[in-house]
Formats: sequence, structure tokens, C-alpha cells
Amino acid sequence: MNGAGMRPPQAAMSAVAAGRLVPQKAGWESLFWSAFKRSKNGMALTDDRRRHVEVNGAYLRLLGYRRPELIGHPLYELSIGGPVASEREWQDALRRDQFTGVADLRRRDGGRVTVEFAGHPTLMNGRRLVLIVLMSANRRGRRLPSAVVDPSRPAPLSRRELEIVQLIALGSSGPEIADELHLAHDTVRTHVRNAMTKVGARSRAQLVAMLLGEGLWTNSS
Repeated sequence: MNGAGMRPPQAAMSAVAAGRLVPQKAGWESLFWSAFKRSKNGMALTDDRRRHVEVNGAYLRLLGYRRPELIGHPLYELSIGGPVASEREWQDALRRDQFTGVADLRRRDGGRVTVEFAGHPTLMNGRRLVLIVLMSANRRGRRLPSAVVDPSRPAPLSRRELEIVQLIALGSSGPEIADELHLAHDTVRTHVRNAMTKVGARSRAQLVAMLLGEGLWTNSS
């Protein structure tokens, strides 16, 4: 399994807008690792120098690499045309607690894949790491957009919104979610938009990163 070598965190923490770290709520660890390992969305954990610490199966399938070829290597080695962000921009992004963007990544076979990404700093086993979530994207860009507004104080998600966001975190598409929950696809879209508005997410990738990194499923109504 791709999670080998990375034990579930004993003392998980979440970054907040004030720049300090606070303990996560109960249940954070189990859902994090379940989603990380099972998700159809590419996910990686990096250190604060952008080096891969752990990756999931979807990340490997998306890029075509084997796990040993990535662990210890920096993210920007995969970025076509050089790093999406300079070292200063990366450090600034970490201080903002949330960041999103679009990048062209190089596959192992020489192909290219354009992804929408979101990052969320967190602490695991006392070590500062960054959760990176990748989703397919049609648009291209190189700048690192601004962080969400006040991500530390999200509005509560409804039970239905939470249910849908959890399915997105596992990689289910809108039609798949609609079919599983017996809802119209437009209804699913509305719930996703509402959830993004409540937590201040700029993209689905960031919504997933916030769900896992902040434990937002514990903040539902």
C-alpha cells in the first residue's frame, strides 16, 4: 500500500489564520488516512521544502511514477517550465495556511497533465507537512492565487453538504454522487457551491484539502 512508511498521526494539528497551530478534533486521523489512501484524487504530503513525503495510489497513477521515484524529491521537479512558485512565494503561501493554483505536470512517460491543486499545511507526529490535492483541470496558469478569506472560521456545513464533500474527497464525480444519494445532479452542484462558499474554498481541490486538513466534517449542522 502507498501509505507504507507513514504511520497515522498521534498528535495531528491544523494551521489557522492566526499563524499558530491547534489540536485537531477527534476522528481526524482515521478519516484523513482513509480518504488519503482510498481517494481517486491524487494526493501527496510534502515537507516545507516541497519534497514528497507520502503519495497515494491516485497520485502515482495520474503521473505514472513509482513511489520510490518520488519520495524525497521536490514537487517542482514535476512542473513543466519550472516551479509554479518561487521559494519566497512558497513560504508566503505556507504562512497563508491555504493556497490553490493550476500547474502543468510532467508524467513519467513524457506526457503532460494539467491539474488544479490545493495545499494545506498541517502537523503530523510533530512534523510540519503540507497536504497537496490534485484534480484535473482544463485551464492553465502559473501564478499561486491568494489564499481563502479567513479559512479558520468556516461556517458549519449541513449534513448533506458534508456527505457530498466527503464523497468528493474520495474521488466521486458529480453524477456518481447524484446517483448514490438519489439526488439531481444540479442539486449536488448547488450543495457543492454552498459548501465552498461557507468555508471560503476557491476550488473543489481546496474544498477537499480543507476537509482533510481542518477536519471540517466535525463542524457540521
